[in-house]
Amino acid sequence: MNEITRDVVVIGAGAAGLTAANSLRAQGLSVAVLEARDRVGGRLWTDTIEGAMLEIGGQWISPDQDALIETVEALGLDTFSRYREGDSVYIGPDGTLTRFTGDIFPVKPETERAIVSLIETLDGLVAEIDPDRPWAHPRAAEWDSISWEEWLARQTDDEEARLNVALFTGAAMLTKPAHAFSLLQSLLMAASAGSFTNLVDADFILDKRVVGGLQQVPLLLAERLGDDVFLNQPVRTLTWGDAGVTAVAERVTVHARQALLAAAPVLFERISFVPPLPRLQQQLHQHLSMGFVIKVHAVYDRPFWRESGLSGTAFSPYELSHEAYDNTNHDDARGTLVGFVSDRHADDLFRLSAQERKERILESLSHYYGPEAKNPVVYYESDWGAEEWTRGAYAASFDLGGLHRYGADLRTGVGPIHFASSDLAGAGYQHVDGAIRMGRLVAEQIVAAARG
Repeated sequence: MNEITRDVVVIGAGAAGLTAANSLRAQGLSVAVLEARDRVGGRLWTDTIEGAMLEIGGQWISPDQDALIETVEALGLDTFSRYREGDSVYIGPDGTLTRFTGDIFPVKPETERAIVSLIETLDGLVAEIDPDRPWAHPRAAEWDSISWEEWLARQTDDEEARLNVALFTGAAMLTKPAHAFSLLQSLLMAASAGSFTNLVDADFILDKRVVGGLQQVPLLLAERLGDDVFLNQPVRTLTWGDAGVTAVAERVTVHARQALLAAAPVLFERISFVPPLPRLQQQLHQHLSMGFVIKVHAVYDRPFWRESGLSGTAFSPYELSHEAYDNTNHDDARGTLVGFVSDRHADDLFRLSAQERKERILESLSHYYGPEAKNPVVYYESDWGAEEWTRGAYAASFDLGGLHRYGADLRTGVGPIHFASSDLAGAGYQHVDGAIRMGRLVAEQIVAAARG
């Protein structure tokens, strides 16, 4: 067992942990980063599958994500815009496909009015929410006790309007059924992006990508740290007290003054804390869980949908793949579609054989793009729910009542132990931008504690 001493041990080599480690280094503190996986990046992962470069994890940058944009620029990475020229498509409750442009789906006039009214109401509520302190709102307890599904049902009898609006924070973002989380959690999701309107606007929230893949951000951050990043080192025990911490991993033990847990909170249970974490943290973490989504990559010999004037953007709350986009790589002659299957639909698919699952998903994509969508040259499913060191996607959220009850304590450190991940962010919640923001914030706190 290799034993080393550092000022800070960082557990997790995703965007949050590596951002924090670089910030701490810049302030003169020594660090060791322990990563359980055989790679850095956490929920950012770019890989080559059967000759096709696929962004298996997070990939998009929106205009409001200042921390991520600054980091991408500082690392010298280039970006390109998501392809969006042409018509989007929408499939309604009777299976009819309609081409459209703009943000509002092509629905009956009364349904459109209901959707617009819901979005306007939600934008008003979101404007009252501080994404860093949603529990502080005077109506937080009330909003946290009603499910997202029930609140929408109280606003309108129009089922199609409810299903479409529910999709944006449910299947599309928290990747949980709308009955499983609260209105307050939904408002936080929208507030973290600036407004509910921003979540509705695919051209905003899914604006740009990094040439070569977004995992280059953590790869380049780790490169700056050199030998202070230790892969294949899941931390088994973290002993802590007034004298500091000792992190025991597979083949290395780190003695440090402070520790940063830069992993999703659902993974904290994999570590034996000595002494155990206080009761509050033990309870809090039991009310957080990951959502579940299958990210589907289908690569074709060419982007055939563009030939018929389609942008590749597709939506339907009635389809197995509730949304899909043109995900063609920069300067790639081939065409790539990315689709998403969330929550209960994803559960059901994994009860099938791999071949039947593929057939069902491609059948759904063909409803948007035509029969040619059934014949990709490369097909791959990102299954983060089976990934040992992630256990779901995209991030953790509270059950009903949990955000108001425990949100104020979510980021609170325990003695020399600090916490940072996109799951804990306000602005940028669930996104790489939020991970970077949290990494910067907690690094400042650690430096202050070290100099105090």
